[in-house]
Amino acid sequence: MMLVVAPSTRRLALLLGGLAMFGPFSIDTIFPAFPAMGASLGADKLAMQQTISVYLIAYALMSLVHGPLSDVIGRRRVILGGLAVFTLASVGCALSPDLPTMLAFRALQGLSAGVGLIVGRAVIRDVLHGDDAQRLMSQVSMIFGIAPAIAPIIGGWILGWTAWTGIYWFLVAFSLALIAATYWLLPETLPPAARRPLVPRALARDYVAIFVNPRFQRLAAAGAFNFAALFLYIASAPAFVLDLLRLNERQFAWFFVPMIGGMMLGAFVSGRAAGRLSGRRQVDIGFACCGVAAIANIAYGSLASSLSLPWAVLPATLTAFGVALTFPILTLAILDMYPAQRGSASSLQAFTSLVVNALVAGLLSPLVSHSAVLLATLAACFTLAGWLFWRWQMRREAPPPLDVPVRALPEPSDHV
Repeated sequence: MMLVVAPSTRRLALLLGGLAMFGPFSIDTIFPAFPAMGASLGADKLAMQQTISVYLIAYALMSLVHGPLSDVIGRRRVILGGLAVFTLASVGCALSPDLPTMLAFRALQGLSAGVGLIVGRAVIRDVLHGDDAQRLMSQVSMIFGIAPAIAPIIGGWILGWTAWTGIYWFLVAFSLALIAATYWLLPETLPPAARRPLVPRALARDYVAIFVNPRFQRLAAAGAFNFAALFLYIASAPAFVLDLLRLNERQFAWFFVPMIGGMMLGAFVSGRAAGRLSGRRQVDIGFACCGVAAIANIAYGSLASSLSLPWAVLPATLTAFGVALTFPILTLAILDMYPAQRGSASSLQAFTSLVVNALVAGLLSPLVSHSAVLLATLAACFTLAGWLFWRWQMRREAPPPLDVPVRALPEPSDHV
C-alpha cells in the first residue's frame, strides 16, 4: 500500500485557502466596477447581474466533474488544469469588447473556478482524519473567508488607478501565482493505487447513489440553504452598498469586512472546538446564531427609516459566524460517508450549494435587493429552511453520529 506524504499542516492550509480564494475573487472584485463595466459594455444593472449568474451556473455544472476527475487522475493535475483555464478565461474577460463576449468568458471562468475549493476538500480528507481534519478545514475556511472581504476593496483600489479591465488582469496575475505555488508546493495526495478507473457508467452510477441518499440530501440541503442566507447579501452587494447604504464604490469594505470578520471568527472557534465540543452541538449553536441574526435583521429593516452603519451590517456578521460554525461539520460528515469517493461527494455537495446560489444571484437577488425588509425576510427563510433540514436529519439518527467530535461515519448503505 502506498503512503501519502502530507505537507505541513500550516503550508497546506495556506495553499488550499489560496486555491479556494480565486473563486470568490472572480465574483467580489468586480462589484465596485459594475457601473463602469455596464457603461463600457452597454449593459444596465439587470444585465450586469447576469455576469454573476452565468458564472455560477457554469461553476455549478462543472463542479460535477472536478471531484470525480480528481478521483481518477489525481488531485494535483485537476487543480493545475483548472488554474490554467481560469487564467486564459480572465485574459478573455479583460479583452471583452461587449457583453456577450464577457458572458462567454465569465462562463469559462466558472467552469474552472471550482477546482481549488472542491478538490481541496478532498485533499484535506486524503491526508487527515477526525479532529485534525476539522481543524484544517477550519483553518482553510479562515483563509478563504478573507477573499470576500478584501476582493471588493482590491477592486475599488484598482478602479481608482485604472480602468475596470485592470481587475481582470489582477485575476490573471493571481491565478499565475497559484499555478506556481501549486506546482512547487502541493504534492499528489491521492496515490495511483487509490485512484478509481475511468468508467463513465460506474461514475454515473456512483453519482446517482450519492445523490439519492436521503442522508446526503438532508446534510447538503442544510448547508446550502444556511449559506444562501449569507450569499443573498453577497450577490446583492452592489445594490445594498451603493443604493441602500448610500456608500460609494470604494466603501464596500464597510459591508464585507465585518461580515467576513464574523466568518473568520466562526472558523477559528470551530477549529478550537474540535475534540472539545460535539459536532451536533456545534451545528446547533451555529444555527441558533443565524436565527438570532435573522430576527434582528427583519426587526431593524422594518423599524429603521433608512439603513445606517454599523447596525445594517451586524446581522450579516452574526450570520457569517453561524455559517462558519456549521460548515466544517456538515462538510466532513458528507465526505466521511464515501471514503473511496470523496471527490464525487465533494462535487455533489458543491453542486447543491451552487445551484441554490445561482438561483439566488440570477433570480431572487434582483427581485428583493431594492428593499432592506425583503432582503432580510428572504434571508430568514433560507436560514429556517437550512435549520429544518438539519433537525430532520438529527431526528433520523439514533444514536446520532454527530453527538461526538467528527470521526468516520457509517457507510452510506447504513443510511439509505
